[in-house]
Amino acid sequence: MSVLDLTAVELGKKISAGEIGVEEAVRASMAQIMELEPTLNCYITIDEKGALARARKVQKKIDDGSLKGPLAGVPAAIKDNLCTAGLLTTCGSKILGNFVPTYTAEAVKNLEKAGAVILGKTNMDEFAMGSTTETSAYKETKNPWNTAHVPGGSSGGSCAAVAANECFYSLGSDTGGSIRQPSSYCGVTGMKPTYGTVSRYGLIAYGSSLDQIGPIAKDVTDCAAILEVIASHDKKDSTSMERKDLDFTSALVDDVGGMRIGIPRDYFQKGLNPQVKTAVLQAAKTLEGKGAVLEEFDLSLIEYAVPAYCIISSAEASSNLSRFDGVKYGFRASEYEGLHSMYKRSRSQGLGAEVKRRIMMGSFVLSRDCYDAYYLKAQRARVMIKNAFDRAFKFCDVILGPAAPTTAPLLGAFSNDPLQMYLSDIYTAAVNLAGLPGLTVPCGLDSSGLPIGVQLIGNHFQEKQIIRAGYAFECSRRKEERRRDKTV
Repeated sequence: MSVLDLTAVELGKKISAGEIGVEEAVRASMAQIMELEPTLNCYITIDEKGALARARKVQKKIDDGSLKGPLAGVPAAIKDNLCTAGLLTTCGSKILGNFVPTYTAEAVKNLEKAGAVILGKTNMDEFAMGSTTETSAYKETKNPWNTAHVPGGSSGGSCAAVAANECFYSLGSDTGGSIRQPSSYCGVTGMKPTYGTVSRYGLIAYGSSLDQIGPIAKDVTDCAAILEVIASHDKKDSTSMERKDLDFTSALVDDVGGMRIGIPRDYFQKGLNPQVKTAVLQAAKTLEGKGAVLEEFDLSLIEYAVPAYCIISSAEASSNLSRFDGVKYGFRASEYEGLHSMYKRSRSQGLGAEVKRRIMMGSFVLSRDCYDAYYLKAQRARVMIKNAFDRAFKFCDVILGPAAPTTAPLLGAFSNDPLQMYLSDIYTAAVNLAGLPGLTVPCGLDSSGLPIGVQLIGNHFQEKQIIRAGYAFECSRRKEERRRDKTV
């Protein structure tokens, strides 16, 4: 088995035991990056020199016993909207093409304290606005399973890098499904924690009431271990929650006996690819075979989730992105006449079409004449959606459904139809509106060999429930794969 085939936790154990050196693991990752990047475009910035220097420092701390833990020495990648001191952070946008932060995001800092080695910054949809990683100002990331297809988005670079063994795990951000949807497309495991579990300090905001940082990895065990490291209370983030139940790896138990799993009928209606539907329902049957109790119910919110999400996220984006004006940092137009001309030209030249579309939409719904008709109504719908989830969690522990309506679309499929791109978040956006945790786990392949992911949704602060369900399903899949291998 190659070093690159190991999961993050498996590699961490071998590094701790002295079987593999940190620098060896970094060089293996860098070799894979150099080989595949010309095709896949997973990274915006590759920091080979910094990663090797960091590897030597981490190795010394591991050797002298001052650095322990499951992720010590394991190479990782960071989505390019998380600030990293001294390392270019572009958010996939031309307007931040020269922005080098003076501070590091709290989640990344927690990883570094645990001994992570950062390989670089991954490609993403510009300011996380997109579902395919095609709106990046720099490059189009391709899906490692089939390079004619998108990896999803906006954390497509992070998911593709994990899928292609260009890193052992990555951090992404999830505003309306931006971890869970590309994880489904790329056949990896991705998790959005409960809102407030991971500090947003240092995350360049898209929608402040929706954004949450989370792990992307090869399996549920890795995600639990990573989340255990990055979750913390942070006084610098006013939305950060102080929690005492952060021992997420304790939920890695292959036992779902008696677990109540809700199957929302709304998620399996028109618009869902039949092969995705079959794979996801088979995942539910697998958990039922291990003792879980399945119950179908009507969630009655799917038709409102995407419109409410689009309005609220665009409104928040129009406010958050007003700071990018060419004055304090980032791109500034070379020719202008006066302050207002500089604003207009810098933003016009520095921001892409999708970002401009959402800023304009946000400004429109927040305008005096439209506020009640659109923004206020969307906020009311958000409350309805949260209440619907609250009712569901009175009789179930976990909700199971698809992470995306199809497998990965072809590159350019949404170029002339942004509405279809928005609808790819139809099963994920409601989770962000309600602030719930969600986990995507691979559950099969379609007839073209593209991955399918099942989404597990938990109640607030119930990450352990979805980790437990995801881990149990994963154990069954591995047993089935071993059985097939022996048969062959």
